[in-house]
Amino acid sequence: MDTSHKEQPEVVSSEEIYDGKIIGVVRDIVREGDKTYMREVVLHPGGAGVVPYFDDGTTALVRQYRHPTVRYVLEIPAGKLDPGELPAETAARELEEELGVVAGRMEQLSEFYTTPGFCAEKLWVFLATNLRETARSHEDDEIIEVVRLPFARALEMIASREIEDAKTIIALLLAARRLGVATGDVAETTV
Repeated sequence: MDTSHKEQPEVVSSEEIYDGKIIGVVRDIVREGDKTYMREVVLHPGGAGVVPYFDDGTTALVRQYRHPTVRYVLEIPAGKLDPGELPAETAARELEEELGVVAGRMEQLSEFYTTPGFCAEKLWVFLATNLRETARSHEDDEIIEVVRLPFARALEMIASREIEDAKTIIALLLAARRLGVATGDVAETTV
């Protein structure tokens, strides 16, 4: 259905429900044509993540506890955008803070909304190559384990459901395509 000709719905009112360190929540009353409805929206400044690809064909992910999932999750290095920071700057900062590497080349793979049904968060994902080591300097409240593995193994971990984080799955599959790495069973796996 083509909705490109439609007018944008009107936000009739907006009430702040919560203003936290990372997110905010508003309750909007929206009018679309002759319909009026309420939507709760999680506000987030957005973020960026990066797939590091080393010359030896490996990548590095980080494992950290994610309280909403009540488990440790394997992810690409990522973080929220700081005020005035461009997504590529965020990705480069996270790469150095979490892994202790800097990229000679950083290429944007995609940008997408994480959960547009209720959240305004937009993520940008990048591929980092020509990497060189520097010092790690992650934040005090970050307790992370760096996991370096063959890139092909990371792709296998998507198919075996060992990697469950959406941004990581998206970024690794797009990086594989950009690098010309066959995704094999990943693309053929059925649920």
